[in-house]
Amino acid sequence: MRVDDFDFELPEDRIALRPVAPRHAAKQLIVRDGHVSDDCVENLVDHLDAGDLIVFNDTKVIPSYLFATRRSVNPTSQGDLHTECNLHKRDSPLAWWAFIKKSKRLHVGDVLSFGEGRVTATITEKRDGGEVLLTFDVAAGTLESVLAEIGLMPLPPYIASKRAVDDKDKEDYQTLFARKEGAVAAPTASLHFTEELLAKLADKQIQTAYLTLHVGAGTFLPMKVDDTKDHVMHAEWGVVSPDLAAQINATHRHGKRVIAVGTTVLRLLESATDEQGVTHPFSGDTSIFITPGYRFRCVDLLMTNFHLPKSTLFMLVCAFAGMETMKSAYEYAITHGYRFYSYGDSSLLFRQ
Repeated sequence: MRVDDFDFELPEDRIALRPVAPRHAAKQLIVRDGHVSDDCVENLVDHLDAGDLIVFNDTKVIPSYLFATRRSVNPTSQGDLHTECNLHKRDSPLAWWAFIKKSKRLHVGDVLSFGEGRVTATITEKRDGGEVLLTFDVAAGTLESVLAEIGLMPLPPYIASKRAVDDKDKEDYQTLFARKEGAVAAPTASLHFTEELLAKLADKQIQTAYLTLHVGAGTFLPMKVDDTKDHVMHAEWGVVSPDLAAQINATHRHGKRVIAVGTTVLRLLESATDEQGVTHPFSGDTSIFITPGYRFRCVDLLMTNFHLPKSTLFMLVCAFAGMETMKSAYEYAITHGYRFYSYGDSSLLFRQ
């Protein structure tokens, strides 16, 4: 399919720069059977039944946006170079793949200094597109604590380009159930949940469960191809436990539904589910790329925020609820004042 088929115009004032408070007060667009209706995240339980299973991503965002100074081993380089990088995927306990600015002026073997010399890292591999492998000079098990001291929360560029990252983002850009460190982008659909909303789910006897998918910065990269068949997704690491797989299969056997909170949850569950609709334990990388025509195997409802034009995530929601339906839903959301992207409002999509 042509990438341009997934384009739309979004006014700048529709991009949310802060979340609403309380989090569950965000608007929620209900998309079902080709029709849309307005609601609020606080009323999510009104659209679910007792026995349904709602699945969250318990990944935790690390402060992975770093300022760096290069002291080069390359004799052709002229002096120090100041740059910025965003870690996006762990390669080992001491090494991360990162997207880095001014990458053409960097070389394998260059040493980068972070946090005014607090820690250094060596570029041990370099790929096209500004991607490098950084191996940090720290003791194993200490890197996360160092990043917490020197790194910034990795807000997506459509927010960070409009305002400075601040201390409030340390709370706002983290979900209520963030447990396992490793993400460099938040599973933003989950940002709407509060203790009050979880209590409502429990009161209605709606099941809740968790998986882990460490969201990478690749989720924000623009597509650089004209046709979707030429796009290569960045891999992200995730785990579906044996208990969760069994819980999902039991939910479906009893005629109940599985609700994915976020595209991260949906992509991992679909990766873990076979063509017969049986979900299996999973541990490893997934680079699943879902476009219209994909046959969904596991997820029945998807709760998700509003995504960028021509993005892999907008393609995913078009595959889930129908391309024309989602184009109409986004047009409705834009004209009715919905707030878009990571800190924006929500949608609840019923599978077509």
